[in-house]
Amino acid sequence: MPNPKRRHSKSRQRKRRTHDKLTMPTLSVDPTTGMTHVRHRAHYFEGELYYRGKKILGKTS
Repeated sequence: MPNPKRRHSKSRQRKRRTHDKLTMPTLSVDPTTGMTHVRHRAHYFEGELYYRGKKILGKTS
C-alpha cells in the first residue's frame, strides 16, 4: 500500500477537511397542513401526499 513520501502540512489537511462537515436539512412548514417537512420534498399527512400545499394523492380506500 503506498505511503506519502512527505508529511502533509496542517493547512493542506484542513483545506481537505472543510467539506467533511454535516449540514442540517432545510425544513419548511406546509401552508395547508401546518406540518414541518424537508424542503422540495413531498410529504404524507393523514394518508394523503402533499407537495407545495397541494394534495397530490388521496386515500385509495
